[in-house]
Amino acid sequence: MLRSKFYSADQVEAIVQDYRTAGLSEQEVALIDFAIKMTDHAYKISPRDVDRLRGLGLSDEEIVDVAATAAQRNFFSKLVDALGGEPEEALRR
Repeated sequence: MLRSKFYSADQVEAIVQDYRTAGLSEQEVALIDFAIKMTDHAYKISPRDVDRLRGLGLSDEEIVDVAATAAQRNFFSKLVDALGGEPEEALRR
């Protein structure tokens, strides 16, 4: 989806390799940092993390959307893993 709607194939590859140096905006990098921290160590999310996003122009509603989206993605991934699911062929690329 990213490749077809938002970024070129080269941009997606650059994001996968290192999103911090892929030419994303400071806000986009902060959003990815937040989602990764939520995924890896949700209990470590602090007011400082939320304030960083606010400082980059995100509203509280947008921050909740980011957190809910990351949580939903994590839930779905864990569920699929637990049930032995495999990605569709188109998603393996």
